[in-house]
Parts: sequence; C-alpha cells; structure tokens
Amino acid sequence: MRHPPRSVLLAVAGAFALVGSMTVTAVTASGAAPACTVEYSVTSQWDTGFQGAVRITNNAASVSSWKLTFDLTNGQKVNQGWNAKWSQSGTTVTAANESYNGSLGTGASISAGFLATSSGSNAVPTSFRLNGTTCNVDAEPSPTPDPTDPPDPGDGTAPVLRVSGNKLVDPEGDTRRMLGVNRSGGEFMCVQGRGIFDGPVDDASVKAIADWNANTVRIPLNEECWLGLTNIQPEYAGANYINAVKDLVAKVKANGMTPMLELHWTYGQYTGNSSGCADVHASCQKPMPDMQYTPSFWTSVANTFKDDPTVVFDLFNEPYPDRATSTTTQAWQCWRDGGTCPGIGYEVAGMQDLVDSIRTTGARNLILAGGIAYSNDLSQWLTYKPTDPAGNLAAAWHVYNFNACSNESCWNSTLAPVAAQVPLVAGEIGENTCAHGFIDQVMKWFDDHGLSYLGWTWNTWNCNTGPALISSYDGTPTAFGTGLRDHLRSLNG
Repeated sequence: MRHPPRSVLLAVAGAFALVGSMTVTAVTASGAAPACTVEYSVTSQWDTGFQGAVRITNNAASVSSWKLTFDLTNGQKVNQGWNAKWSQSGTTVTAANESYNGSLGTGASISAGFLATSSGSNAVPTSFRLNGTTCNVDAEPSPTPDPTDPPDPGDGTAPVLRVSGNKLVDPEGDTRRMLGVNRSGGEFMCVQGRGIFDGPVDDASVKAIADWNANTVRIPLNEECWLGLTNIQPEYAGANYINAVKDLVAKVKANGMTPMLELHWTYGQYTGNSSGCADVHASCQKPMPDMQYTPSFWTSVANTFKDDPTVVFDLFNEPYPDRATSTTTQAWQCWRDGGTCPGIGYEVAGMQDLVDSIRTTGARNLILAGGIAYSNDLSQWLTYKPTDPAGNLAAAWHVYNFNACSNESCWNSTLAPVAAQVPLVAGEIGENTCAHGFIDQVMKWFDDHGLSYLGWTWNTWNCNTGPALISSYDGTPTAFGTGLRDHLRSLNG
C-alpha cells in the first residue's frame, strides 16, 4: 500500500607505522570451517594515508551477491576503491559486489582494494561480516532436523507455522489462520529522517492489537535502514534499526501473536509507468526488489531470525513489473527470475533469488510471496512459483476496493485455484471509503475458504489519505477499523 505524504583476525596491539606491506591473515581455532574467511592487508602506507586490500573466501553455499562490512576505529576514511562498491558510515566500511562479480560460489575467493586517509594509529579491523555472517569464526555443525519433529517453538508464545499441503499448521498439526493487522512505519520513517516507527510500539500499544483478537502483526521494513546505508541517519539505521525491529518482534510474540517481517521499500531508480518516485533510494514502492541490496537484506534478516521459526518472512510488498514490461509473460518471468527486466533500469532480484538468500542461511521460516499488479494478480503464481527446498512457501495477495481483482468472480477464478494448492494469505485488505462494506465481503469469502487476512493499517492516519484502522493507539477504531475489530472478535480463538 502507498502511504500518506510526508570475521576474528589475529589482533595487532598498538599503533604501527611502516612503508611497504603488512598482511593480517585469518586465524581460527580447530574445528568446523568458518562460513567465510577474510584476509586484510595494508599493502602500503604513508604519512596521511594507506592502501588496503581484502581477500574474501566463501566457505558456505553459493551466493549471487555479497557485501562485506568491517570497522576502522582510528579515524581512517575510505576515499575510493576497486573491484567493489566501497562506502563508509561512521566507522563502518562496506564493500558490496560490482555487477560483474556478484557470484561467489562455495570455496571461491575474491579480492578488492581501497585507498584511505589516516593519521597516527592505523589499527587493523578485528571483525568482518559477509552478508551479515561473521567470518573467521568456527562454524558449529548444524544438526540435521528430523523431518517428523516440529521445529523449536522459539522463545515466545506465538506458534510456529509451517506449510502442510494448502494449509498452515502448528507443531501439533492443527490448522491455523493468520488474522490481524499491519503496523506501518518501519518502511518510511527512517528514510525520511523522522524516526523508526510511526507512533508508539510500547507494550500497551501492542497489547491493544491483541485485544482485537488479532493473532498476527505484519511489520513493513526498509532495506536501506536495515543495512545501515550512508543515506540514512545513523540513529535510525543499522544496529539501531535492527534492534528496534527485534524489540517489536519480541513484544508481538509476548502477546501470543505471529510477527511477519515484510520488505516494503527498496533501492533502485525507476521512473517508468506508475513510478512512485524518481529517487534511487528506498523512499517509495519500486516495481521489483533490486539485486544490489535486497538479497543482502534477506540474508541478514534470515540470519537474525533463523533460530526463531515463529517469525514469518514476506518477500516483497507489492511487485508491479507488469507496469514496466510489454507482456504479462515478461512480467511473471521478471517476478520469478529477476535479472535484466524490460522497462526497469536496475538489475532486479527475482523471488527465486530472495528465497535462495533466505534458505542459504539455514533458515526454514515460513516465506510468503505476493504476485504481480501490486500483489493483486495471482493468475500465474502457480506456474511461476519459486522453488523452495524447505517446502515452506505460501502465496500472498493484496486487495482494496479499487483493485482490478476485487469481486467474487475474480476470487473464484484466480484465487481459489491457488488456495487449493498452497496456503493463501491476504497480507493487506482495505478500502478507501472510510467504511468496511468491502472488507466485510473479503473476510466472508476468506472465512468460507479457511484463509488468512490482515487489515491495513494500525496507524492513526486520516483515512482519507489511506485506510487507517484506528484513531488512537489504545485501539480505538475508526469506522473502517470497527468492521475488522468486530469481525475478529466474533471468531473463535
């Protein structure tokens, strides 16, 4: 939905001064091989600067894009580099792959270098992270899960959900539906420099959601804020942003609800048909996720939550490659496979790329994938369904009263066949009339078919600028929200 305007290296103690070359090699204890290793070199140094290099080796599963981060703690500043896109925010240096060297297979290595200024001490980095994974640290062998055993329920009261045929089930095998709300803010506040969430996300405000008999909260995110890119104010980026999201996830779980993390706004310049903005940065809905940052985002999110299978991953809010391509077939191919898509000027990450980014980390969390036409078209979803080695993929769909597929005839012809084969979740339902007559019809159809749905949105906006469920974060509903609240309360458990 659119929004209202608005790895461990050998430590080198002390300072050093040299002209020539110094290499710090990766040192690990005996045991399982680390997921990645990084060798850091100072190849030459002078009074006001130095030349550095890194050699990255991927010991884990192949990746289609990579991003290395490390910290320079003595005031060093990277000015330029080669064989990677180099940037620096505060002390954190980032080297992301170029378009020509994103693929890094198991056992493969790549080298990149940079020039930096320095004065006085030039301590070497002590920790390196590749796609969010700490390098040069022994990997503990992962036990092979018994497929007959339910996954660990995590540390909260929310159930672990998994796909079983066309249903979502809990560890006891009981069918579950996700019924709840969206909690918007994390996708736009940070990139606008106004905070992390829009309105309070304290215990009382989260409990107010649960008091509606909601069991799921969808949390939209911004990839630039999560990754801590330099265009985001530091107080709203990187670790600060991630910790805020983790805290909200914990509150949602503590109230017995399922947290759903969803990628809403992404990088990549698109000025074509139905463009939401001309900005290259993640300041509006783009037609498709980008290959430069989105796989790294999902790798990081998956690594953060892979040990908590109660958390659900929604790959990308509302794809609309169909507005850029000349044929529907091209749109669906772009949706699944990414790459160079007609009408889109940046390299696209397809849904298959994103599933792979998550599964490569070992995460087995439930994944949702929305279709084209702002997730309102699922007509060829089954044909182009991404391959999920964990077998835990469901379809996502969005509907508002102004969408093309907004009547029972369309739902019977295009949604019912999908729902017959995989779980179907309406991640956003709403209407721009400030009433609830339309969502009443949607909820009835979904109830009759045993499907899931979430209202947009738990924010106190004027509903004339977008569907708002509440007028206060204590749970006071708008006229629109009254329809969802009363209906959820009428359902069992």
